[in-house]
Amino acid sequence: MAAEIERKFLVERLPPDLRVESEEEIAQGYLALGEDQVRLRRRGDRHLITVKRGRGLAREEVEVPLPRGSFDELWPLTEGRRLEKTRRTTPVEGGTVEIDTYHPPLDGLVTAEVEFADAGAAEAFTPPAWFARELTDDERYSNERLAVDGLPAAGG
Repeated sequence: MAAEIERKFLVERLPPDLRVESEEEIAQGYLALGEDQVRLRRRGDRHLITVKRGRGLAREEVEVPLPRGSFDELWPLTEGRRLEKTRRTTPVEGGTVEIDTYHPPLDGLVTAEVEFADAGAAEAFTPPAWFARELTDDERYSNERLAVDGLPAAGG
């Protein structure tokens, strides 16, 4: 089981000269919620099932490819717990940023996540100026909560 160490930020405005290295469409839905989360994800033509354990900066994660037929059979079970987004990657000092631009009903939300090799690297990371408020410990902005509850109330 691999450890996932990442920090998440709100993005209010992307830099006009942003260098995009990759871009793909993602649809994901949740079979199980909470501390032991089970997620289905379609990334382009790949289908995956992911189990995550824990919350916050560091979590355990296992991701396994899933045959398309199995994905299609399980997908209806995620009804009411789904989201779609476009993911772009760009380099920054200290790693690669995954920028997620969410589709309706989460339209207008853009977040940036940076994954790290260890907690020390995560703590030493200095976010670029275009990163706004940090969301790492704000559960309202976890993909799981966004899929279930939608956008958090303004100012909350």
